[in-house]
Amino acid sequence: MKEKLLKQYRVWDAPTRIFHWVNFTTVILLIFMGLMMLFKKDMGITSLEAKITLKTIHVLIGYVFVINLAIRLVWGFIGNRFARWSNIVPGKGYGATLSSYHASLKSGEPQQFLGHNPLGRLAVVVIMISLIIMAVTGIIRAGTDIYYPPFGASFAQQIAADGVDPSTIKPYDKTGTDAEAYKELKAFKGPFGSVHIYTSYFLMFLILLHILVVVRTEIREGGSLVSAMFSGKKTLSRDPEDLND
Repeated sequence: MKEKLLKQYRVWDAPTRIFHWVNFTTVILLIFMGLMMLFKKDMGITSLEAKITLKTIHVLIGYVFVINLAIRLVWGFIGNRFARWSNIVPGKGYGATLSSYHASLKSGEPQQFLGHNPLGRLAVVVIMISLIIMAVTGIIRAGTDIYYPPFGASFAQQIAADGVDPSTIKPYDKTGTDAEAYKELKAFKGPFGSVHIYTSYFLMFLILLHILVVVRTEIREGGSLVSAMFSGKKTLSRDPEDLND
């Protein structure tokens, strides 16, 4: 049997790798804190103080998540070619590329890519949209629930009763608030909370699917996908399809 020649390529730049692992860590922590908040009563957490503490920790981790995501969005325009959105977001010719890749999978000789394969590109787009939705709804709920930046002060001012200093308004406490304004804020924040929770469920599914697909792709196609996110280098057994893109 002829031995396959392996060749190593530098693919993922440092900012992309840092984003990946910071994002992975913060998302796991946020899911953990989110589940704690959802099931706090089942765990015997009933005090208002504990509820606020859980929410505060969740929000603080969320800030790291949002800043990291914002940097990645910008880096998609200025990073190396594999980090750029033009190399990820499906565009002209994507259909043909996807069909060719699908045919190669059926043939038992899957095409190899330096960047994401065609299915991986689609997955990245779906994941990024989900992350953006989580970031936007999370920031809004941070403001409406515990009056944290960037919108918290505005929400507190909106519900403060006449003559009451908005900075004295406390989370989950109607003291010093205008009843009608408080009711309106509650109605406003509800849909954002629902979207946030259901998107988090979808994101959990995507994470599990992502892990399974990475393992399957690593076994079937090679490419050292996991180690590449640490070293930045991919090891391939044949010429990549996107070598000269």
